[in-house]
Amino acid sequence: MFQPEEIQAAREAAGRLVGDPHPLVERLGSSRSVWETGREATEAMPRVEDRASLRAFLRWYREELLLPVEVPAIRRAWRHQMRYEPSELLALDLQLAGERRLRPFAGASRAVGRAQLRRLRPMRDQRLARRYGEAVELGAAHGWHLLVHGLVLGVFSLPLRQGLVHYARQTTAGFIWRAAGPLELRERDCHALFQEATRGLARAVSRHLHPTDRPTILICR
Repeated sequence: MFQPEEIQAAREAAGRLVGDPHPLVERLGSSRSVWETGREATEAMPRVEDRASLRAFLRWYREELLLPVEVPAIRRAWRHQMRYEPSELLALDLQLAGERRLRPFAGASRAVGRAQLRRLRPMRDQRLARRYGEAVELGAAHGWHLLVHGLVLGVFSLPLRQGLVHYARQTTAGFIWRAAGPLELRERDCHALFQEATRGLARAVSRHLHPTDRPTILICR
């Protein structure tokens, strides 16, 4: 079952993921055979028309985007924040520009990331977030929402693993919530899809973490 906070956040989850318009969410349930972002960038994505194709989309998102692209990007941004590595963060930003799987929602991702960076401006003591925001404003960086998410986890000292799992669950809930109306899904259908899509998710996220990402327990003798 959805957790209460996940139900409350589901309507906003997709928007926070890639902004408006939302290529991966607003097109759910669309009858178009080719999305407006172009055939080359989206041909691998299942076109959502019914419950079965929504299930296929959720599998695609988890296996082709979330785990291999988004989780590592967030993790690396978190590490750069914790170590104060501005050059490495900017290099990662430019590297993501060449990631084919991000192309369908690149513009929206940058829009969300930039909006989030603006909300971090009052925290003047957070030097890396400020420098990243300045680089984005100068056109030297893109401002991917994934990297800003990693920065936020570090800025607020949030546990990395829990933050990644929450991101994955909330985003999945957002996809299902957006598709529920057009596909006329019942609440129990949504819960079943969510449970299936997130089964084993925490373990899968953990496999993408390095030993140095986990808390170190010091035993004093």
